[in-house]
Amino acid sequence: MFEDVIPAPRRLLVVDPCNECERLVVYLRAGGWRVESCALEKAVERDCDVGLLRLQAFSFRPEQIKELIRHSAAAWIIALNPNELDMHGIGDFVGEWFFDVHTLPFDVARLKVALGRACMARLRELGSNRNLAYEYELLGNSQRMKELRKLLTKLGAVALPVLIRGESGTGKELVARTLHAQSRRPSGPFVVLNCAAHSEHLLQFELFGREEGAFTEGLRRKIGCIESADGGTLFLDEIGSLSLKLQANLLRFLHLMQSERVGASPSFPVNVRLLAATALDLEKAIRQKRFREDLYYQLNVLNVQTAPLRERRMDIPFLADHLAKLYSAEIGCRLRPFSEAALAAMIKHPWPGNVRELSNRVRRALVVAEGRQIETVDLGLEKEQNMGPAIGTLNDYIFRAERLALNDVLTRYSSNMSEAARVLGISRPTFYRLLHKHQIR
Repeated sequence: MFEDVIPAPRRLLVVDPCNECERLVVYLRAGGWRVESCALEKAVERDCDVGLLRLQAFSFRPEQIKELIRHSAAAWIIALNPNELDMHGIGDFVGEWFFDVHTLPFDVARLKVALGRACMARLRELGSNRNLAYEYELLGNSQRMKELRKLLTKLGAVALPVLIRGESGTGKELVARTLHAQSRRPSGPFVVLNCAAHSEHLLQFELFGREEGAFTEGLRRKIGCIESADGGTLFLDEIGSLSLKLQANLLRFLHLMQSERVGASPSFPVNVRLLAATALDLEKAIRQKRFREDLYYQLNVLNVQTAPLRERRMDIPFLADHLAKLYSAEIGCRLRPFSEAALAAMIKHPWPGNVRELSNRVRRALVVAEGRQIETVDLGLEKEQNMGPAIGTLNDYIFRAERLALNDVLTRYSSNMSEAARVLGISRPTFYRLLHKHQIR
């Protein structure tokens, strides 16, 4: 049956083709490519896997080319004369915006290899974009993240309350969303309420809802978060901000699993799984009589502790790369890799704002960066360059050493993986496993 499966042809779009480009078509079609061509003005309307653009200095239109690449899912290769590459501004532009560059006349064998690599790079990027957005802060190979993912798999299917604890910006809501996605009610509603974002009076309405005309004529009926989450999950963030009165009301709901709108007498059953999160020391709040001990035990049936970013430094390259891909598409700017100096500065930084701070710095860097790579200054971490090396676990040091070695050997042997593996003294399968582990290439 397998001999009947015919792979789909890879699609190549040649933009502003020249005579050299036209002579390539017969070779490429024989190699399984479906080749089309068009003018630059029409290219944005075409769909392809790889694009080959013939650039000529006398008709160089950088803004139009940028617009094409921004709105294209393809990997782009540029072809030009050697003297054009040396002209002012063109070399830097090519290095920043294109997957690869070829000078005329074409080296057909080298071009075929480059086209294949560009197509594979596009497929890898499309595969990574299929990841659920809420999972990005749970990426990583650190022991803390492995243990967290394993724990969430166990807790997801258990319909009991979970208390999620951790510093601000460590992804507590993402943990809650993961628990909901792995629960027995993933198609049910997932309702989020930040308990610190409302006054006590309004929070009562937000939680339990109200009947029309309750307290004041003209107030419309409001469905509360508890009722809205019926058949699904209710996530209460900053649970430590609840007043003692609302804590008592929530405790009553958890005992009876029945809710009652403000201004209405009949209560009604609600089937909700409750997840709560806090960055506060609830045990201290209990001693200070600011949090009910009975509610604490009701919420803390199962518990999850998120890890601050400084305790899982080896995950920083994963997160930074993922966020850069996410935000470059959102902002509409060219995706740039991080320089080794920028990665080192990120690993050294203490990250008091955790992943939220990393997210903000990466977004800023994509906007302000002007070079081929994102540098330390673009991240606002130039002071980190003068700091001593970060202290971490032995696994952190091993991880950084592996990544540095891979980047160094790929700089010299980018077109010969067997030689790169030999230089490192490892087998080719091990080399590819490390590339996958570090999400390189």
